[in-house]
Amino acid sequence: MLFKDRFKGRKAIVTGGASGIGLDVAKRLAAEGAQVSLWDLTDTLLLPAKTASGAIDTQVVDIADADAVARAMDASVKALGGLDVLVASAGITGPNTTVRDYPVDAWQRVVNVNLNGIFYCNQAAIRAMEAIGYGRIVNVASIAGKEGNPNASAYSASKAGVIGFTKSLGKEVAKTDIRVNCVTPAAVRTAIFDQMTQAHIDFMLSKIPIGRFGAIEEVASLICWLASEEASFSTGGVFDVSGGRATY
Repeated sequence: MLFKDRFKGRKAIVTGGASGIGLDVAKRLAAEGAQVSLWDLTDTLLLPAKTASGAIDTQVVDIADADAVARAMDASVKALGGLDVLVASAGITGPNTTVRDYPVDAWQRVVNVNLNGIFYCNQAAIRAMEAIGYGRIVNVASIAGKEGNPNASAYSASKAGVIGFTKSLGKEVAKTDIRVNCVTPAAVRTAIFDQMTQAHIDFMLSKIPIGRFGAIEEVASLICWLASEEASFSTGGVFDVSGGRATY
């Protein structure tokens, strides 16, 4: 269900915007009135340059590069005329293997993208939002950050870091009108499954009491509520969308 004009006049950045959850969120924000800047590592950004709600800015950004994030933030804020919303959805899984065999370079890449990248994007967004005295940040973590999936140590650890980081930042800015929350989805069938083994995919499904993977639209709906003005009394929060998997 779309809410007409819920984001009218709002300016939003969505990382990981070329596919999956990020793309669906971006489309919904735009359909509900926002001007959206899409960030992704790929230059195959799937939204058109224009929508009925206004201009779409696109940036090819490696969020693991702090300088690249700073440049992209400056460019997007200039293109949009400000920043009200950041949805930090970009992430990678890394290999599915044991800790004893986990490649060091792969570990570092997962942490650099999933955790350091969240820090760089949030830091840049906070600075832009403080200028207008308003903001909504939604970080995409994972149920793996709560429970720790076997053979996915870097992913689990990085997403646990996103949860802790979100709680910390949410408290830092609680006295302002900036709200910072995260969502912790269970498995959702997106292109990120291409980075996983079938055994790991089967394991994740076996842990979901509802008995199916989540739908992208279900996660996007929650994210868009948290990105709206309605989410005014929630900050530093962790919102599950896990099909019953979450136990705390």
